[in-house]
Amino acid sequence: MTDTSSTDRLLQSAWPFASPPRRIVFKLGSNLLSNGNGSLDEELIRSFARQGSVLIHKGCRIIVVTSGAVAAGMSALRLTERPTTLPELQSLAAVGQTRLMAAWSSAFAEHGIITGQVLLTRDDLEDRHRYLNARYTLETLLRENVVPVVNENDTVATDELSFGDNDLLSAIIASTLDADLLAILTDIDGLFTDHPTKNSAAELISVVERVTDEIESLAAGPGSKVGKGGMLTKVRAARHANGFGIAAVIANGRMGHIAEAVHAGDFRGTLFLPERSRKGARGRVRWISTRSVRGRVIVDDGACSAIVAGGRSLLSVGITTVEGGFEKGDVIAVHDRTGNEIARGIASFSSDQIERIKGCKAKEIPGLLGHQPGYDEVVHRDNLHLVKKSGE
Repeated sequence: MTDTSSTDRLLQSAWPFASPPRRIVFKLGSNLLSNGNGSLDEELIRSFARQGSVLIHKGCRIIVVTSGAVAAGMSALRLTERPTTLPELQSLAAVGQTRLMAAWSSAFAEHGIITGQVLLTRDDLEDRHRYLNARYTLETLLRENVVPVVNENDTVATDELSFGDNDLLSAIIASTLDADLLAILTDIDGLFTDHPTKNSAAELISVVERVTDEIESLAAGPGSKVGKGGMLTKVRAARHANGFGIAAVIANGRMGHIAEAVHAGDFRGTLFLPERSRKGARGRVRWISTRSVRGRVIVDDGACSAIVAGGRSLLSVGITTVEGGFEKGDVIAVHDRTGNEIARGIASFSSDQIERIKGCKAKEIPGLLGHQPGYDEVVHRDNLHLVKKSGE
């Protein structure tokens, strides 16, 4: 890219890779994959496949997380407005998914590259065995030089198990596969200080060192008539990836050669810097981050400090309140006394048991429960995923 603004130079100076990333998850949203009349933009798909083939021949492994099944179904059935009921949306996804996958398959086939379709729901990734099966399948496809084309299984997913226009799904896939980079391609340049179509003075934020509540507030706003996400879900996906040491970018997928530019770190967009430590090797922690929370416990300041700063397990003595009904093995959220979530993890006891032992020392647990559980931790540190980091 020859015309580089000061904003672009700031992004390039913060680029966290000494050499080009070797594994990238590209997410392409519904708004990007729909052309002006609401039908599937197959020329954009072919353009991306050409760029993807260049990266693959350079030794980069790419994973495509694609939206667009509903949009393709709308086009096939000549609808101009996205329906609102779940059965209608699922029917459109059933019609459109075959057309969407055919477009990706034929586009990559022009360059001698095979694709493999992977359809997932959030429920698939919350079940430990199905999560591992999905991970092994994706890894096997990459070893065989096949491009995984991943989409939410909209024909069976319900609203409460939805990923949000595949943004969260792309972040989960990135953490599952220990990707170097998550690239969320959309129809605007990145995250702005205000809505760029409403405020001409809005400025592109080129680098986000850490996603804070303030950053999320900048991203808050509605989606579109085609997609169901919006900038907020993209920023939260970036935050999820960053927590696993994975860099993330949000960029305009209609920019020329955007996939190659992202690979080279020479593009216009927003870069979200990863945390320094990579937690990709901790498969159980990765899995915890995909699961729905079944309840929560509130802890005192001492327990909060021990977990966040000390990397300790959650013990019963530090728990003040138990909320929600959950069983042993469910994922629960851990909140400080002001209500901020600091961690989530796998409960070693049910909510009823924790209610009986909260505030008590470990040696008191057998007497309170009437048996010896064989462990003291309410959530062991190996089963804890920190949401709030030391120093925040």
